Amino acid sequence: MSTAVLKGPEQKASVDHVALLRNFLPKIPVIARTAILHLLGCTEASKYLDLRTEVLVAVMKAYLLNPRPMSVSAAQRFVIPTGPTKGRIWISNYVCPAPTDRGIQDAMASAIQGLRERGPDEPELDLVMPEMEPVEAEWTGFRAGASSDALLPDLPQQGLYDEMMKEVTSPTTILYLHGGAFWLMDPATHRMTTKRLAKLSGGRCYSVRYRLAPQHAFPSALMDAFASYLALLYPPPGAFHTAVSPEHIVFAGDSAGGNLALSLLQLLLHLRRTATPVVWHSTTHPTIPLPAGVAVNSPWLDVTHSSPSCEGNAAFDYIPPRHVQLAAEPCRRHCGAWPASPPRRMMYAADALVLHPLVTVMLARDWRGAPPVWMCTGRELLADEDKFLASRMAEDGVRLTFEEYEGMPHCFALLFEGLPEARRCMEGWAGFAKRVVEGGGKVEGKAEGPSFTVVKAKTVEEVKGDGKGLRPYEEGEIRAKIEERLRMDIPEALLVSEGGLAKL
Repeated sequence: MSTAVLKGPEQKASVDHVALLRNFLPKIPVIARTAILHLLGCTEASKYLDLRTEVLVAVMKAYLLNPRPMSVSAAQRFVIPTGPTKGRIWISNYVCPAPTDRGIQDAMASAIQGLRERGPDEPELDLVMPEMEPVEAEWTGFRAGASSDALLPDLPQQGLYDEMMKEVTSPTTILYLHGGAFWLMDPATHRMTTKRLAKLSGGRCYSVRYRLAPQHAFPSALMDAFASYLALLYPPPGAFHTAVSPEHIVFAGDSAGGNLALSLLQLLLHLRRTATPVVWHSTTHPTIPLPAGVAVNSPWLDVTHSSPSCEGNAAFDYIPPRHVQLAAEPCRRHCGAWPASPPRRMMYAADALVLHPLVTVMLARDWRGAPPVWMCTGRELLADEDKFLASRMAEDGVRLTFEEYEGMPHCFALLFEGLPEARRCMEGWAGFAKRVVEGGGKVEGKAEGPSFTVVKAKTVEEVKGDGKGLRPYEEGEIRAKIEERLRMDIPEALLVSEGGLAKL
């Protein structure tokens, strides 16, 4: 993404299908074992998942448990789909040019310093802000009249956008940030998700191809997300779209993308509280407006994986527990991207910034003034951190809709669309975006207080609650767990030299 040249999936290395088959064959015993145990009712997950889904979860986990993981660069290439875009979907690629001013860097540097907790005598962080680069995104819409194997028309990107807009029936504009642990995936991997969100909402998605770690550490991805929001509000010359009203924009994302969506919201809240102006393409904006809402699916809010559910819910999730991931990491093949130089422990952020509330977003202290938020989680590794932040938001008066799906793994609605729970989740996700835009900030008519719902497995029965007892721990407890984790993972000398726990 260092230039404005489009980098569609057709430019990616093709998948080695022979290697794929070679990797699949060893998983046959896993499939057989999981199927037998499921049919005998010997697994805890069998109470909640059908046979097909439990087998798929087991196979996905087996792939992720590779004792010798691919190099980072190879994995990044491997997951990107190849071939032409087909089906009932509109795709239009747009590249937002980088501004010549440093308005975004200056505003973000101010927020990173301002949101960090430090004593009166402690110096500011010695930040080196990345340069702005052009930010590519995919406009995505639902193409109702196409067949399942239809190719996109042979039109320029502007023409594809114009054709997409002919089918858009709602002003809902979803700024979408894909998941992938900050270092994997792409808008191309999430097209089925953005297409479904566009179809169900009647609107359109603006899916951001943000810079990936470890090549581009924090705050590069957040910077690209911020630039993309400004591009929607204040289109640069040559943009396909006209200015989008903030009341028509909803931030959305899954997993790491959910982190980015909430981090972007926290950034905006801070800039508004501190009356920090932002210069964008040589125009000064005294206040950046908030979006109509934020809707996040299984957001990853603690990059240290310190919550009890990160171990306790392992039987229900395909993501391996953190200790398993760490055990395999020394065997990862090296490449030019990782290990990073200078060294750091986590792909996404420098060690000194791991506790920053724009990185580990669950530690953000103030959500007052936020627009309505929709959040869902399953019985997954990230469940506790999602519940913790939902509870914190409710205490701060956020109009929150929180849905917990019984027995479901991470981001199940994106992966297992045939499940009734997945259909219910997608309808709730897109429906929130549509309602909050078309209802002028209302979520469900009354919609002034928080809403907590447990969705039962298989029956999709909804059990309403008041959120009491939702928080799995208090802030002091989880902060102590995170600090203990960091002391185990990061040498004390590095913490001291880079600002570490003492500074954050």
